[in-house]
Amino acid sequence: MPLRTPMRTRFTIWRTLATAVAALLTAAFLTPAAAQGATGAGRTTRESRPVYSYAHAVRESVWVDTGLDEDGDGRTDRVAADIVRPAEPARQGRKVPVIMDASPYYSCCGRGNESQKKTYDAQGHVVRMPLFYDNFFVPRGYAFVGVDLAGTNRSDGCVDVGGRSDIRSAKAVIDWLNGRATAYTSRTGARTVKATWSNGSTGMIGKSWDATIANGVAATGVEGLKTIVPISGISSWYDYYFAQGAPLYDGGPAELAGYVESDAAHAHCAAVQRRLADGSPRSGDWTGLWNERDYVRDAAKVRASVFLVHGMQDLNVRTKHFGQWWDALAGHGVQRKIWLSQTGHVDPFDYRRGAWVDTLHRWFDHELLGYDNGIDREPMADIERHPDQWVTSRVWPPQTARATVLHPAPGTRAGVGTLGLRPAAGTESFTDDPKQSETDWAAHLTTPTAEKTGFLTAPLTRDLRLSGSSTVTVTATPTTTSAHLSAVLVDLGPDTIRDYADADEGITTLTDRTCWGASTAGDSACFKETRAKTARVDYTVFSRGWADLGHHASLAKGVPLTPGKAYTMTLRLAATDHVVPRGHRLALIIAGTDKDLIDPPSTKPALTIDLSGTGASLPLVGGAPAFARATAGTAGTAPAPRTLNGVRAPRAAEHVPM
Repeated sequence: MPLRTPMRTRFTIWRTLATAVAALLTAAFLTPAAAQGATGAGRTTRESRPVYSYAHAVRESVWVDTGLDEDGDGRTDRVAADIVRPAEPARQGRKVPVIMDASPYYSCCGRGNESQKKTYDAQGHVVRMPLFYDNFFVPRGYAFVGVDLAGTNRSDGCVDVGGRSDIRSAKAVIDWLNGRATAYTSRTGARTVKATWSNGSTGMIGKSWDATIANGVAATGVEGLKTIVPISGISSWYDYYFAQGAPLYDGGPAELAGYVESDAAHAHCAAVQRRLADGSPRSGDWTGLWNERDYVRDAAKVRASVFLVHGMQDLNVRTKHFGQWWDALAGHGVQRKIWLSQTGHVDPFDYRRGAWVDTLHRWFDHELLGYDNGIDREPMADIERHPDQWVTSRVWPPQTARATVLHPAPGTRAGVGTLGLRPAAGTESFTDDPKQSETDWAAHLTTPTAEKTGFLTAPLTRDLRLSGSSTVTVTATPTTTSAHLSAVLVDLGPDTIRDYADADEGITTLTDRTCWGASTAGDSACFKETRAKTARVDYTVFSRGWADLGHHASLAKGVPLTPGKAYTMTLRLAATDHVVPRGHRLALIIAGTDKDLIDPPSTKPALTIDLSGTGASLPLVGGAPAFARATAGTAGTAPAPRTLNGVRAPRAAEHVPM
């Protein structure tokens, strides 16, 4: 179908032929191609323009030596890197930067909303590269490199799920692009090849596992990696499988490796899979395997800038991952930008397409080409407040966000208490019911039920914004030797939100296509459009956290509990940015097993909560004074909660971070 030009959000249409001619002349002399666009006040900004041929782009494959022999065949492993790059710069003696997506999914599962896989011609050259990156950026003077992680598709080695083999797969390619590693023209041959066309600057991008690899490579501090754009990425693999000792999935890294590995890896990587299984016991204990896969602890090594994207209702790669990564990067002065949507595990190309392509274009131009286009001076954060309604924040979290401790207190009925600034005494009790979920709890917040205890503010008289990561400290006495805890924050009141619990996690895929770059017969730049899938709700669970009480003293080793003894544990909740509007109520729920999100303990405990030792530290914009103002006076009667209208209970999260 004919190419449809995306709507531009920054520049006006070129107004005169003379301006267009000047832009083309400028493009001919800049490296890579660039043009000038108006920014107002007599200033101009440069942007890369599509002046190179995509149809005649160089398509080649190399196999980069990782220096590892994970599959034990006596030969160091080589990872396949498929390259699409403009032909003209190399003929003119120019070098280009690289955009890279390193993935385990290029042959097993596909990438993007349409599950695209790589395809090859008879000579083994890549024909279709999934997603739009090569179609859009190659004509603008970038090379695109799609790397098959070790043990997948056409690469040697074994999948080790975020460990050194995974990370070395991509790092070795960056080293090759900078002349520090060896690549070959084939998987087994001896003919070497150099990246003479590369200027050494690389930006990594990808969603989910791919984004995780970008995080992990950045945490090595590799020279030449200038920026990463992790979309829904994991920052610590322990936190993908466990929440402070509570199991999130009944599988493990060995199962995940088997899901994506190639036939060759399946035949030779049994020892690696045994190490993965042995190193990740279902006890929830933190082992040495998790140390190797914790990128947060190496945040000090990160040299690259980070443009982070995440869905605030992502129940696959939960938002704790971006929250702890973001905070660690901030502590080491890393240049950052962030987008937070209302979706689940969804790529921004499928919920804010025009603005995403435009922003990503400007980001790579700035970070990889050095163009002063002002993106570094724009607001740090874009936040989806309602479906397709976005706001910006100059910094994130806002500088006025303050950790504010709210205290639960008994109410007039057991199990339905209040939430305020003053410490309180007393107890509340519940019995773990693994058949109940956070939506069941929220639907009956104002009604005493046996499986949870809830604490609510009065209807707010002003909007109250939470921005950042929360913690909830709980002092609980169990009746059995094991117990799991859940802490959930709820916005109690009617709203229209993205239907994140639907199978498509907040979007509906349409049949119409729009095009984002150049196409060939084998690689179309045209993708199905989407629209927001919304639901009317009576409450919104906007942050949650879980823990195994047996790990109260240390994640390194869980212990059996002593019935009748009180234990104190602090649960780390998922990062978010949410406004509880005037007339709604803010609520905290404390309960046991959150159905479909954590596995139940080995026993069915009753727990008594000591309210004097329990509190929620929330990142309130404006701090305690803002909370006091929002809860002062009368706002009228807030709507009582009803059975969830529109959004189903959270589905069991996918076991594969795609």
